[in-house]
Amino acid sequence: MFNRILNSSPVLRRLHEWLRPEKFVTIWEGEHFGLFNKQTRELVGGFPIGPDDTVVDVGCGAGCASIFASECGAAVFAVDIDPHALATVEERMRGRKPARPFRTLLSDANPLPLPDNLASRIVAQEVLEHVDDPRQFLAELVRVGQPDALYLLSVPDPVAESVQKRLAPEVYWRKPNHLRIFEREEFADLVRDAGLRIEKRLPYSFFWSMWWFLFWSAECDVAAGAPATPVLAHWNKTWAALMKTPNGPKIKQALDETMPKSQVILARKVA
Repeated sequence: MFNRILNSSPVLRRLHEWLRPEKFVTIWEGEHFGLFNKQTRELVGGFPIGPDDTVVDVGCGAGCASIFASECGAAVFAVDIDPHALATVEERMRGRKPARPFRTLLSDANPLPLPDNLASRIVAQEVLEHVDDPRQFLAELVRVGQPDALYLLSVPDPVAESVQKRLAPEVYWRKPNHLRIFEREEFADLVRDAGLRIEKRLPYSFFWSMWWFLFWSAECDVAAGAPATPVLAHWNKTWAALMKTPNGPKIKQALDETMPKSQVILARKVA
C-alpha cells in the first residue's frame, strides 16, 4: 500500500528519496535500463509482452519476470529447479486473477516438460552459468520457441566475475552456483550456434557489480540490494548522489560498459 501511495505522489516520492536515498537506487537502475516498463509492456527495452504471447521463464527464481508477463496478459510457464522458489512464485500469485493461464513447473530443463513451438517469448536470466551443458540448455529453449520467438538471455559479465573469483568463497563456484564464466563473444557465439539471431546486446549495471563486491564485507545474510551494512548503505548513497551530478549519467555509462554485472542478449528464433 505504501509503495502505491508513494508512486502516485511525486512530492512524497521526493521527500522519501531525500530521507532514504539508498532505497531508490535499485529503482533507478531498473528504470534506466528499461526493466518492467508497465507503460510499454516491455520486460526490458525491445522485449514487449502482450496478451497474445505465451511466455516461458526458465530459472524464474522469485518470479518477477513471470508475474510481470502475467500482468501484461500473457500465458506464463514459470520454470525452476528449486521447489522453494516455485512456492514463492505461487504465494505471490495467490489472490491474483491472471487473464490467461499461469503455471509453475519444477524442472532442470533437461528436458523441459513442454511441447515444441509453444512460446513466443522465452526468458532465461542468469541461468546458463549454472547448468552442466549450456548448449543442451539452449537447444531446449529453442525447441519450445515458436518460429520468430523472441528470447531474453543474460549471464554474468566476465570482467565482474573475474573480480568475484578473487573475493567470493569457494562454494560460489560449485554446483548449484556458478560453474563457468562466459566471455562476451563466447556468449554471443553460443546464442548464434543455437539457431538464434541476435538483435541487441546490452550491458547491465556497474552498480550491481560493485554492490556484490562489497556484499562480501557483510557478516550475515543480506537481501539483494539492501543497504543492510554500513558499507552497503554508503555505496547505495554514493551511487544515488552520483546520479544527481551533471556528469553522473556519463560516468554510469562508461562504468556500465566496462564492468557491468550482466551481459544481456535479445535474440530471435530464425523462422
